[in-house]
Amino acid sequence: MRWETEGRDWPNRCASRFVEAAGLRWHLQQFGPPPGTAPAIVLLHGTGSSSHSWRDVAPMLGLRYSVLSMDLPGHAFTGMPASPAEQSLPGMARRVAALLDHLQIRPAVIVGHSAGAAVAARMVLDGGARPAALVSLNGAFIGFGGLAGAVFSPLARLLASGSLAARFFAWQARDPAVVRKLVRSTGSVLDPTGMRLYARLVQSDAHVGAALAMMAHWDLVPLENDLPKLALPVVVVAAENDLTVPAAQAPLVAAKLPQAELALWPMLGHLAHEESPAQCVQLIAGLVQRL
Repeated sequence: MRWETEGRDWPNRCASRFVEAAGLRWHLQQFGPPPGTAPAIVLLHGTGSSSHSWRDVAPMLGLRYSVLSMDLPGHAFTGMPASPAEQSLPGMARRVAALLDHLQIRPAVIVGHSAGAAVAARMVLDGGARPAALVSLNGAFIGFGGLAGAVFSPLARLLASGSLAARFFAWQARDPAVVRKLVRSTGSVLDPTGMRLYARLVQSDAHVGAALAMMAHWDLVPLENDLPKLALPVVVVAAENDLTVPAAQAPLVAAKLPQAELALWPMLGHLAHEESPAQCVQLIAGLVQRL
């Protein structure tokens, strides 16, 4: 996506900057005190989303903490790896870890939404980050049911093998009804700003192509098998109305983790942190205080 056009009114644009690291040009946003002067919190969005999903959470956390959010590889304004296969879970975890190392950020807490939670867990398991705790917001840790089960499949590999599918999807997304249906399928209800930003994302064939490549090259089985090795506190948040990662998965994930704390958020969907940002900030700040 082009920063000069699609990014002209991007949320928290004044907090944005671009950095070259791990072979990519990253779009990131930083809030609060400089790293090293306050506890650092890193926010990782999910598949097909971007830094915009933290538009309300990040500034509130930045009143007390050093906060970093970013567009994951290929998403929104961050560059795409040369090979789509590099969008695998271990590959993405390595690149994010390299970015944190480049920025000299040592997070106290990493917060991941959906696939972002899997990236955070993989980074810790592979030694790329050593936070004191993780927060998983509707985390995608194990085999999916519902909508995600239909997407994270061999069909995704087929679609990601060429650019035509991404272009067709982006063309379809020009219809507001398509975007409304897509968001509604997550179980969340977003405000007009959220709807407008997701419409902008899914109308970009490059962004859609990166998301398809990410879904096509992920294998969650090794991560699920490694969850018992995740030896740090993990807050596992599940949203009652999540239609993408069903809330019923959360107890299964928590049972595999040595130090899990389970939280159920009623009346919210997969994009719970966008629907109720204050609730999200309260949970993260409370965890940092306990640490």
